[in-house]
Amino acid sequence: MKVIGSVDAAQALVGQELGVSDWLTIDQQRVNDFADVTGDHQWIHVDVERAKAESPFKTPIAHGFLTLSLIPVLSKDTFRLENAKLAINYGLNKVRFLTPVPVGSRVRTRVELTDVAAKPGTGSIDMTVKHTIEIDGIEKPAAVAEMIVRAVF
Repeated sequence: MKVIGSVDAAQALVGQELGVSDWLTIDQQRVNDFADVTGDHQWIHVDVERAKAESPFKTPIAHGFLTLSLIPVLSKDTFRLENAKLAINYGLNKVRFLTPVPVGSRVRTRVELTDVAAKPGTGSIDMTVKHTIEIDGIEKPAAVAEMIVRAVF
């Protein structure tokens, strides 16, 4: 895990991998709960029997936005901000869902700091953090997302 304690420390890490998370299993209950929260009950996610019979994946798959929403929990062990007054999710530059995540698979994130933009006179920075969501046993990633973290030191 990388510790970022200042603007200079963040800038020194640009281009480096910050860490790789532990694996997290995507079970059907998590997918169902996400469907309930978002109202997205598409059969390919929540109807196990129909997915087995009709889906090209032969099993339900996680929602793409569920995969994306796991970034905070997955990345918490890859880097940490110290001495920051606050840090917020400022947005996303680019998101691509490359491979469906079958229910029962394990995912993790590989985290790289790709850019740091200092905001002069504010003590804040925008860190562009690339998250590559990997699926255990599958070469092509589930998703790649460029997230922006605004930190105030």
